[in-house]
Amino acid sequence: MHREDNGKSSGSPSGNPYRTHTAGELRAKNVGERVRLAGWVNRRRDHGGLIFIDLRDRWGITQVTFHPEAAEVFAAAEELRPEWSISIEGEVVERPEGNENPELPTGEIEVSATALEVLNASETPPFEIDRERPVDELLRLKYRYLDLRRDRMQENIVFRHRIVKHMRDYLTARGFLEIETPLLTASTPEGARDYLVPARLYPGEFYALPQSPQQFKQLLMVAGFERYFQIARALRDEDQRGDRQPEHTQLDLEMSYTTQGEILDLVEGLYTEIVEGFTGKRLLRKPFPRLTYAEAMDRYGTDKPDVRFGLEIGDVSEIARGSEFKVFRGAVESGGSVRGIAVGGLGDLSRREIGELESIAATGGARGLAYLKVGPDGLSGPIAKFFSAEEGEALKEALGAKESDYMFFVADRDAVVFESLNRLRLHMRDRLGLADPNVLALCWVTDFPLFEWNEDEGRIEPMHHMFTMPREEDLPLLDTDPLKVIGQLYDLVANGTELASGSIRIHRPELQQKVFSTVNILPEEAERRFGAMLEAFRYGAPPHGGIAPGVDRLIMLLRDEPNIREVMAFPKTQAARDEMMDAPSPVAPEQLEELHIAIRPRTQRGPEDPPRENPVT
Repeated sequence: MHREDNGKSSGSPSGNPYRTHTAGELRAKNVGERVRLAGWVNRRRDHGGLIFIDLRDRWGITQVTFHPEAAEVFAAAEELRPEWSISIEGEVVERPEGNENPELPTGEIEVSATALEVLNASETPPFEIDRERPVDELLRLKYRYLDLRRDRMQENIVFRHRIVKHMRDYLTARGFLEIETPLLTASTPEGARDYLVPARLYPGEFYALPQSPQQFKQLLMVAGFERYFQIARALRDEDQRGDRQPEHTQLDLEMSYTTQGEILDLVEGLYTEIVEGFTGKRLLRKPFPRLTYAEAMDRYGTDKPDVRFGLEIGDVSEIARGSEFKVFRGAVESGGSVRGIAVGGLGDLSRREIGELESIAATGGARGLAYLKVGPDGLSGPIAKFFSAEEGEALKEALGAKESDYMFFVADRDAVVFESLNRLRLHMRDRLGLADPNVLALCWVTDFPLFEWNEDEGRIEPMHHMFTMPREEDLPLLDTDPLKVIGQLYDLVANGTELASGSIRIHRPELQQKVFSTVNILPEEAERRFGAMLEAFRYGAPPHGGIAPGVDRLIMLLRDEPNIREVMAFPKTQAARDEMMDAPSPVAPEQLEELHIAIRPRTQRGPEDPPRENPVT
């Protein structure tokens, strides 16, 4: 076990009956000193008439030796078991020559115990604490207080603390103020479902827990604080996955009289310091590349691209339009596109392997996956006969294909083409080991469309949220062609994971209402939902913008963890349950009566509404 902070104390008597030093602090220079240590029994070993224990606390491990000459203490040590909480007193001595442990910072010394106090015995834990072995996650979450004793989990939480502290220091040094915003507020659905809290003093009325501090941080700009930040809790009642939780933490920040470039430079500086100062990972490129949304989609098929490797998507629609292959030609003529990627290093794929790749493309909506292989004598494959030699050369040039490469194509609506090729591209990344796990490729994606079309509901809706400032040159399009309006939106992406999302905000009430009207929120409804902010805008609101980096996702990525539950102290399960506290759970009937709430039988409930994406940040 190694801790980055050994919790050094002065070593002088302090009146503390449990410890004078931490278990990660003692070194050869302390030999001859009398010390007290406190912590848990990590391991106990009997060797040749001696008893050894590894005493563990938050800062590390120290070996403690019990000698049979001290009969009473030795007898007590024979009873010790893992995870007992104890305090010992003794003398720091050098370990015998050859018995040093170079893997421990305290490995040159041990403490020869002269006193032992058992502070609390422990039942046998449901899983091993001192070894990193696979444990069922539900069991870990049920006994999270034990899981958090494990080395890896302690290191994750300590690392998280250091990163959050650096965020605070970085922003404070640049004139930002940390200001808390309410957790009980009004319900203003902004993407995901709200968690509702019944108001006892106002029967039939509810508070909502904030999906983000969106309106409050904008109101702080109207209030004149100019540079605000908060390590904020965001609560969203939505379906869970590996990098989501019902409640998560974000670094929320907002600036007045600012520009998109200033915000991006500020956050880029913060992330550069974090990666280079706290990890052994390497940034692929500085400054971070900046891609427009259109560029990211055209090149990678996603607005969250992993740019550590190539396999960029090529558009072959014009070649397909003139070809004899009806599937390709029909996709283009119906308003779609034909695009592909070239992949080397695959050898000769079997029919089964081709089928697996077709299945991967199908998860993105593709109805088929066409392919060609580049050989010394031209192209081969099921569709090779449909292309002339000139068209074959054009396909190779468009995708950058070389001899022995496979070219894979999807023909469909753009959304399907992009999603299918993105999934195929990521599969090839993992299959061929194309991305260095020790490299972080951060990039900005900017210039998102302000609106998108919801086919299921037949209406326009915001791509991110309704408070985003359109580009000035696109303002006339709000009246004529809103789907072509580009917003001043920006996301920070690392290795295919979105780390932050933000925008320049609307600060003029008439423009804000125009955006509301575009998404069919009439003035009366807008006043009901967002009245406080709209009124505030009438009092000289400054231009402002901000961003909300996700703390959990960042720590997850920097620690190479598979999901954010591994970097949170007390997460919920992927099904949004708290196994340790058994929540959510029923409450007493008198509590419901006091809140004027009646519970309908489960069989009478209607189907749940599907969750919506794009939460406000």
